Amino acid sequence: MTKAELHKCILGSVYTNCYFLKNKETQELFIVDPADSAEKIYKKIEELGAVPKAVLLTHGHFDHIQAVEDVRRQYSIPVYVCKEEQEMLLDPEMNMSGYCGRHSCSIKADVLLEDLQVFQVAGFSVQMIHTPGHTKGSCCYYIEEEGILFSGDTLFYGSVGRTDFPGGSAAEIVRSLHKLVDSLPEETDVYPGHDVATTIGYEKRYNPFV
Repeated sequence: MTKAELHKCILGSVYTNCYFLKNKETQELFIVDPADSAEKIYKKIEELGAVPKAVLLTHGHFDHIQAVEDVRRQYSIPVYVCKEEQEMLLDPEMNMSGYCGRHSCSIKADVLLEDLQVFQVAGFSVQMIHTPGHTKGSCCYYIEEEGILFSGDTLFYGSVGRTDFPGGSAAEIVRSLHKLVDSLPEETDVYPGHDVATTIGYEKRYNPFV
């Protein structure tokens, strides 16, 4: 029986998915990509009656990080990211936060993860999968026991993320896509950074980039 309870808020100017994975046994949760609107995030967490334990970032673009510092400060929790993405998080020009009509963001993550590293948070065992292409340090978070993958802007329903931003690579994102569909179970539920959910099996069959 699953212990995971998944919730989502759609936040910011480009409708970014911010996810909350709650552990029904411990009432703890982690937040994936606190995109914007810290007050909405606080309200959601209060509604869930949960205790935040960490922020997980799939990559460093402005539309995924605007509320990071507020959320980290509010709950005194660590921020996790792929080690290859730290440079982008620190540089407002690279993460484009200075161009979106909001404050510039320069964020130093608390935990820099290695490819395929497994860590424990909110009672879940989470694996970080480095999937460059959208950015140099784009990554996905896989919770094997729950059959869940948070894919950020690497894998979308029937598509992949843009590769024309700094650090992007069309060739790399295709390799990253194969890294996912060739290794994860087809029944894995995929929750992307924008738009609707999908599955590994669906993308393996129908994604034109595979």
